[in-house]
Amino acid sequence: MVRRLPLDVRTDLVHGGRWTSLRGADREWLWQNPDAAGRSSVLPGQSFVDAGGLEECVPTVRGTPDHGDAWSRPWRSNGGTEVCQSPDFVLTRRIEADGDSLRVHYVLRAEPGYRFLWAAHALLDVSEQAVLRASDSTATRVYPDAGARYAEGLWPAPWQEVRLDRLGPDDGTALGAILTGCRGATVVDGADALSFALRADPGVPVSLALWRNLRGFPARHPYRSIGVEPMLGAVFDLAEAGPGDAAVVSESGEIRWEMAVTATRRDDTHDTHAAHDAHDAHDFD
Repeated sequence: MVRRLPLDVRTDLVHGGRWTSLRGADREWLWQNPDAAGRSSVLPGQSFVDAGGLEECVPTVRGTPDHGDAWSRPWRSNGGTEVCQSPDFVLTRRIEADGDSLRVHYVLRAEPGYRFLWAAHALLDVSEQAVLRASDSTATRVYPDAGARYAEGLWPAPWQEVRLDRLGPDDGTALGAILTGCRGATVVDGADALSFALRADPGVPVSLALWRNLRGFPARHPYRSIGVEPMLGAVFDLAEAGPGDAAVVSESGEIRWEMAVTATRRDDTHDTHAAHDAHDAHDFD
């Protein structure tokens, strides 16, 4: 039997609107970096400080500014809507409970024609046995290093004999990947699962990014961090975006999108195949 678990989320508006907790029952899903000195004093334009949790990365993930321009700015609350104001855009989000799921409603307002990427940069606290389930044969761009070049394949095609859907054991590698056109995926970790689903205005490219760092990054003091990141766009660096790789603000001056997050738990631990099979999780019905 699989049951849904109500989710509780906490955010820190002063420090970039970061999600600091995503808890379902007795499980905390967000990883926290114990060595994140300087996160509380960071200023816009400075290098990214990997504190963990979930960061809103916009208008780029890699590139300039590092991890975007929203994570380093103070947010404010306006009647339950959380707001980030930058020189080029205004990003708002509203997090609401919908039964046992969370719905996050986003609006970005900017000049028509403004191009951007967005990612819900969620770093998850999962075991070495965790797997990422998405639709087989999803077109996937694999970034084997910190550069902008990528190799193309079909999910979950291996990269040099590494299966990207397996989130362990730690092997000293660090890879990024983007599952282009992927609107939903599920992380399964033992009896627990966490699903993300995404929908956006017509014509806006929707993908899922994976940061699979199995103690391969950084070079001097590598640690383990797993990022599963619903995103708008199809590349990590806005500067490298080709036609169709970025979201573009329409003549209305805004783009809207929604993210659904759902946690489940399998009570019958003997039935290992029946649980959490809705891997391409479109949870908007």
